[in-house]
Amino acid sequence: MFTVIFGRPGCPYCVRAKELAEKLTRERDDFNYRYVDIHAEGISKADLQKTVGKPVETVPQIFVDQQHIGGFTDFEAWAKANLGLYA
Repeated sequence: MFTVIFGRPGCPYCVRAKELAEKLTRERDDFNYRYVDIHAEGISKADLQKTVGKPVETVPQIFVDQQHIGGFTDFEAWAKANLGLYA
């Protein structure tokens, strides 16, 4: 499965999402991710809203296999439910 994390510099939840994705990458052969710095990539809030398909107030915004999961707490809950993660 491939995960994309849209985040920005200085965002503590973005850092936590990235750390969780790195942990999953180390522990699982079927997990990989890409972190997208929305500032460096020139992605606006409006662009992100189009990608997500609804209003976006916060980052990170996380997708697994092109399915929108949500923010960090949603991603952590998804990983516990679907990947047997015990953080």
